[in-house]
Amino acid sequence: MHAFRTLALAVLSLGLAAEARPQSSAYKHVAVFSIDGLHASDVEKYLAARPKSTIASLLETGYEYTQAYTSAPSDSFPGAQAQFTGASPRTHGVWYDDTWDRTYFAPGSDCTGKPGAEVVYTEALDYDGTALFSGGINPANLPKALVNGVCTAVWPHQRLRVNTVFEVVNSKGLATAYTDKHPAYDMINAVAVAVNETIGYDQYHVDAFLNWIDGKDPQHSEGSLKGKTPTLFGGNFQSVSVTQKTVGYQNATGNPFTPQLLKALDFVDNSLGQIVNKLKSKGIYEDTLIVVASKHGQAAIDPAKYRKIAPSLVTKAAGIPIAFQTSDDIANLFLENHADVLKAVAGLKTQAKALAIVDIIYGERLIEMGFGNPLVDPAVPDIIVRPEVGIIYTNSNSKIAEHGGISDDDRHVGVFVPNPKLKQRKISTKTETKQIGPTILKALGLNPLELKGAVIEKTELLEGFEVLEGFENFVQGFKGFKGFKGFKGFKGF
Repeated sequence: MHAFRTLALAVLSLGLAAEARPQSSAYKHVAVFSIDGLHASDVEKYLAARPKSTIASLLETGYEYTQAYTSAPSDSFPGAQAQFTGASPRTHGVWYDDTWDRTYFAPGSDCTGKPGAEVVYTEALDYDGTALFSGGINPANLPKALVNGVCTAVWPHQRLRVNTVFEVVNSKGLATAYTDKHPAYDMINAVAVAVNETIGYDQYHVDAFLNWIDGKDPQHSEGSLKGKTPTLFGGNFQSVSVTQKTVGYQNATGNPFTPQLLKALDFVDNSLGQIVNKLKSKGIYEDTLIVVASKHGQAAIDPAKYRKIAPSLVTKAAGIPIAFQTSDDIANLFLENHADVLKAVAGLKTQAKALAIVDIIYGERLIEMGFGNPLVDPAVPDIIVRPEVGIIYTNSNSKIAEHGGISDDDRHVGVFVPNPKLKQRKISTKTETKQIGPTILKALGLNPLELKGAVIEKTELLEGFEVLEGFENFVQGFKGFKGFKGFKGFKGF
């Protein structure tokens, strides 16, 4: 696999009754960046520490969503898919980068015997997970499933049940480019632990962004951008997330930042400055909507809350056969037998104090809270165990914070959308990062109804983008006329 690949996540087509209608476009390009780990509170603290930063200047003409929340669970995989499918795990089907599926079979199997297998879409799939350029995914490491009666390896992009904004944009003959942590994102490979090493790794992403803006794709032999900036492009930064995990914050307020975390934030800010300058030099800055939205936060912000608990103790407390357990600052339990749910819950309750459990979600509450139904969906866990903020179910000594859970520290993330055409605005309405997907299409003049997951979940546009910029002023002007009742009677509204 090449170092940089165009994203082509979903191959499963569900069909959509609504007809796609082209619309007028406010922007020619959208650039999407995730600062992994960035909390909404980090944005305000950084502005206070660096009032003349790139982020500060971007927010002078942009919308800041102060109550934005990523997916639940908040693992990187569902966090990324939320932004690009407009949907949550119950719809797009991606729960975690290491999870379970009751219909899958183990890698290397011939799909015989009882179904049910671990689904690993981490760097462990690679030919060499310790190398920066690993050679890509080794098909021998992929889980398998019966597809039309044939035992078939399931690639990461085939795990998605709905389409992505990248596919919608590609379907119009427009170019896209995106890079992330490793090949299981159908993107770039990654391996780094120390802060400086991670910044060095993130620099590969920045180099890619700048090349793409120039219309260059030097490491992508599958097709050239031919000197044109992609319509939709972007990627992630890991340095803030890794620093949060390994160094953390100074205190409960997270203010001031530790020197290492401030260094990581400064690197990202400088990188955004390079991107802005490159867009300006190409004369396309005003035509490019920038979206900065973290895939996930990190828990806990308060370092005093950190405590680790062995995942095996959760399994032991359940007291019944567990098929699989995904553990971070959450525990997703897949039982061998659905009928054992109440027994498992009873066992967990007896050890709730020792395991620092604050909530056990199962049965009807799983459905009511929007997680899905494990009796009909093979990807939904039977039980979600939510511990106190700061608790990590792990045996590792290498991290003091983690994401993947459903606490505010995990989910309340930084989101801001700048462009010179926009007025400075803070939006405190509760926002979900899945609203980014349909908003991207709207901004590019494409029909958000083509995003199948967004249609299924009735996902709204980000506030401020219900109508295109420029046209909004036109509407406001008409509101001054006596008798004006809006435009809802016009076809297409």
